[in-house]
Amino acid sequence: MSRLQDITSSAAQSGRKLLIPYLIAGDPDLDTSLALMHELVAQGADAIELGIPFSDPASDGPVIQLGVERALASHTSLSDTLDLVSRFREQDQVTGIVLMGYLNPIEIMGYQNFVSRAAEVGVDGVLVVDMPPAESGELHEQLHTAGLDTIYLVAPTTSAQRAQAIVNRCSGYLYYVSLKGVTGAALTDHQSVSDKIAELRKLTDLPIVIGFGIKDAASAGAMAAQADGIIIGSALVQQIAGLSENESRSAATLTRTCAIIGVAREAIDKL
Repeated sequence: MSRLQDITSSAAQSGRKLLIPYLIAGDPDLDTSLALMHELVAQGADAIELGIPFSDPASDGPVIQLGVERALASHTSLSDTLDLVSRFREQDQVTGIVLMGYLNPIEIMGYQNFVSRAAEVGVDGVLVVDMPPAESGELHEQLHTAGLDTIYLVAPTTSAQRAQAIVNRCSGYLYYVSLKGVTGAALTDHQSVSDKIAELRKLTDLPIVIGFGIKDAASAGAMAAQADGIIIGSALVQQIAGLSENESRSAATLTRTCAIIGVAREAIDKL
């Protein structure tokens, strides 16, 4: 059983909803990213989605695009992102780590090198936004052989037939994109999310987590009530954007920056 599978299984048995924050490696710098990761765990994160900086994040809205620009300005690469995971694992062997990003940096590193290093440093899963299941065979097989989960997205527009093909390849958890559009958009149609989750439940026993549009305690509670967990990205990255160079590593500032995760944890634990 992978670390992610152990986390999701334990959460299901205890009735705990999964809370998975997203941040970008190297935003605003790698040392601050490391400190933020540990603070997110202290605030109640079960796993962390760690964004790989890439110059053309086509699925992301302006908040995450600006976060990526900050990370690239600090010269953060895929190799640096893997090193960051290794540093995190020096103190934390429990929290799940999922790398989320685009295919280009992985292809440049090479599948074999990427998978080998990811497994070595303690990555648990990989989500490649722009690699559909039909084209993911080689990378999927290498990740599977190395014991890493391959996570996929399902959108509101995904047909039942395509959703079945996705869940057949997916492991760890299934990421449901709650709305049409890019990250950071507002989530208003809760009923359509509920209907789609019900459809997906018929196709898979995988934990289903909802991302996009979750910004506060109210939206966290509403979405967690319909799924096995939630992902908070843009709202956290927006807080990270407010870090000043002088304050970025102070304990009080890190706590304040990550407070949205603690608020969400409190909200979903009431369900």
